Amino acid sequence: MRTMDSAAGTALTSADCARIVLNRLAYGPRPGDVDRVVSMGVMRWVNQQLDPRRDRARATLESQFRIQKLHREDLARRFVAEREARRQAKADSMAAANDPAVREFRELEGEFQQLAAARAVMADNQLEEVLSDFWINHFNVFLGKGADRFLLPSYVEETIRPRVLGRFEDLLIATAESPAMMVYLDNTLSVAKGAIPPQLARAEMRSLRWYSPRADSAIARIRARIPSGINENYARELFELHTLGVDGGYTQTDVQEAARILTGWGIDPPERGAGFTFRDWAHDDGEKHVLGVRFRAGRGRGEGDELLRMLARHPATMLHVTTQLCQRFIGDDPPAATVEAGVLAWKHSHGSVREVVRAIVVTPEFWATAGARAKFKTPLEFVVSSIRAVGGTVGTDPGPAHAIARLGEPLYQQPVPTGYVETSMGWANSAALFERMNVAVQLAAGRLPGVDMDLETLVPISDDPDSMIDRVDRALLSGEMSPHAREVIRQQVEGLPPQQARALAVGLGLGGPDFQQQ
Repeated sequence: MRTMDSAAGTALTSADCARIVLNRLAYGPRPGDVDRVVSMGVMRWVNQQLDPRRDRARATLESQFRIQKLHREDLARRFVAEREARRQAKADSMAAANDPAVREFRELEGEFQQLAAARAVMADNQLEEVLSDFWINHFNVFLGKGADRFLLPSYVEETIRPRVLGRFEDLLIATAESPAMMVYLDNTLSVAKGAIPPQLARAEMRSLRWYSPRADSAIARIRARIPSGINENYARELFELHTLGVDGGYTQTDVQEAARILTGWGIDPPERGAGFTFRDWAHDDGEKHVLGVRFRAGRGRGEGDELLRMLARHPATMLHVTTQLCQRFIGDDPPAATVEAGVLAWKHSHGSVREVVRAIVVTPEFWATAGARAKFKTPLEFVVSSIRAVGGTVGTDPGPAHAIARLGEPLYQQPVPTGYVETSMGWANSAALFERMNVAVQLAAGRLPGVDMDLETLVPISDDPDSMIDRVDRALLSGEMSPHAREVIRQQVEGLPPQQARALAVGLGLGGPDFQQQ
């Protein structure tokens, strides 16, 4: 494959193109990946990523993780046991921390975070992993909020991952119906004004027939537990983040009306597995109007489905989400022509993410801006691409996930609905770069827990520092190391024993500014 980098006015070689797609549609190349992609054809590799087959490498990895064998109901039982253990321990935090139920649940949470990092490193279907992270961040849910501590794994595995390349409309509806999302953005608490749940109605009826102080006390306890009105949290983020965008042309009234439409969408208690349920007693059955569209009264749950489909098909949603995809694959300020191509593909394919990504990739601007290394890596992208660059392998040991957390992106731990920032503004600062250097040097020295690697095949030990730096440059940076970085590394390794010099040169190559861009 040979294409023109219009920004530089030069032709890109097949190897250049292979590096571009491996850095943008994957988490960076592993040793030998560039040659393999060139050999099979760059666009053939892209098409395989867009239409992936079963990933045997990922399946082998997943078999090592105990959390993969546990269903939502299993995790719900463990969550209830952990909650009870903490309740019994009360103020004794040490006793709670050492309780077997508490310890097991904490270990499962850590394993869940490591699974995301390990898949990103080891999977062959790299685009699926990149898009999984993108959509999990787009439809962010905070692992630390209440029942989401056990609901989030099924949200990731059953709601997000199977739909990363499918239709946006299907993904939007699946997230809206997800118990994890309803807990996170409080839609479980949203009920029509004056709604009375069946258990309260029954208790009040019994009180009328057989009055007693105990009956009044039971009614008071029920009233204290039930929601008392409409909650707009999910409806607001549905407009602002998930679909139209902050400048999407909606009003506060649209948010309020959408919240009315979504009343009644809730979940069963954790003791019963916390699955989705529609509570007709909690639903506002009146007529509503959203974005000028009339929603007739008395249609129950169907109103919510109609609302979500309307928002998924809205032109503002197409523009907002396509722009975010272009930011992920190209850079902070993606070319207008590429965004327009993605929006057009969205219209023609009825919102197929696969076709939108395909349209982005085939634009000339994708190749031009990618060659300029315009995108700054997030902590996840940096740690994973570093491990892949040195040919490292990972498993269940949470060392890589801990490294990502050290750099400011603890997986599934962003409490605000916006998710982690995609642009360089959130990550490119001197303190963060210093910590990235520490992680890189730790990795290159073989001291990053949970990573196995052999540098000898990548950068053989040499008594000649310049020759060794050349090997580091070719292996990690495709020969694009800056003269300044080369000089800094040369000074730092001067006089060191060869093995120590190699580890430091690799660490500085990974931690330096050249490797931070993709």
